[in-house]
Amino acid sequence: MSTTPYTAGTVCVLLAAALGATVTACDADGNPLAATPYDATDQISFSGSGKRGEKVDPDKPLEITADGSDSRITDVTAVDSTGRYVSGELAADGSRWHSTSPLAAGAHYTVTVRTEDGSGRPGRKVLTFDTSAPTGLKRLNVKFGPEAGTYGVGQPITAELDQPITDPAQRAVVERALKVDSVPAVEGSWYWVDDKKLHYRPRSYWPANTTVEVRSNLENIKIGDRLWGGTAKPLKLTIGDRIVAVADVAKHRMTVYKNDEKIKEIPITAGKAGFETRNGVKVVLAKEYRVQMRSTTVGIPAGSPDSYDLPVYYAVRVTWSGEYVHAAPWSVGSHGVSNVSHGCVGMSNTNAAWFFETVKEGDLVEVVNSTGKPMEHFDNGFGDWNIPWQEWLQGSALTAAKDPGTDDGRPRLSPQSL
Repeated sequence: MSTTPYTAGTVCVLLAAALGATVTACDADGNPLAATPYDATDQISFSGSGKRGEKVDPDKPLEITADGSDSRITDVTAVDSTGRYVSGELAADGSRWHSTSPLAAGAHYTVTVRTEDGSGRPGRKVLTFDTSAPTGLKRLNVKFGPEAGTYGVGQPITAELDQPITDPAQRAVVERALKVDSVPAVEGSWYWVDDKKLHYRPRSYWPANTTVEVRSNLENIKIGDRLWGGTAKPLKLTIGDRIVAVADVAKHRMTVYKNDEKIKEIPITAGKAGFETRNGVKVVLAKEYRVQMRSTTVGIPAGSPDSYDLPVYYAVRVTWSGEYVHAAPWSVGSHGVSNVSHGCVGMSNTNAAWFFETVKEGDLVEVVNSTGKPMEHFDNGFGDWNIPWQEWLQGSALTAAKDPGTDDGRPRLSPQSL
């Protein structure tokens, strides 16, 4: 049997036949996609193209249409001078593209439009325009937390707004502009705790040694009537080793893991009947070498049998209501044997000092097998990890209003078919 070698021209002809009428010719190199795009100026119209130097109204969507029946739009990329992309939708027949995310006020945009004519030849047009200044003076400012530094794998990111946002569409605009990037990349989502606060966490704990950068693209973006996005200081965090302490209240033992390896097991005492320690995952909020603990701060009257007023050392706070992991030398005989505390996890001075030096903010204390109530989600510290992932996603304003662009906000609009 003999074979016929394929020349570059033969390959081009076969490729053109396979693709159909949309590709009818190749360049000299035999690559049908390498042809130099023609100037598509006469084939497209731009909704904001007024008089030369006239600024575009950022309140109105950007719209680009293909003129004539022998051309269609295949791709649109719109980006401002700060690198913010505009999401958009392309009609199935390529006749029209319109923006689906708001334009920024007082911004300079570059729009690249790609087309093809009836013969499949690629066209291209680059548009530039400026948007007018905001019409209102009301600004929504954002403050990210925690402070820059190194944290444990359980540390959530917080975003505090200086005024409430209740409208779902406005929440979507705000949330879409709050960006969290990490190396390595992880799946994560914001959750609206209330009208002025959002929390962000990954699906699972942060990987050890992750770098996290948080920023807002909200500045000069219209959120609602006379409300525009304001400023936000970027935030950078480093995630340290994975430290997880599992306190088994029924067994009176706490096991500490570092990067999934057990490094210490500690005899403990936890909350007694009537003062049971909360079950669930808690995030280390702070470390305090000395705390004066008074029963009156948790509703126990002075002089009652359960009252106390004493200094406590090596105190690792896990709730705002007063749960700590701390030194409890007065009950050392009960450590590993019974639960006698008023809700805290107690241990010897030596073990408490070791734990105090080992953990940092953002590390995790998981309390299991307690008869206490579950850890609160948000009102008493960071109980974020006790919310199942699918339920967490329901707290996002974007769950029902999906961004038509990709995760980075950049639309990737392709031809309907070749």
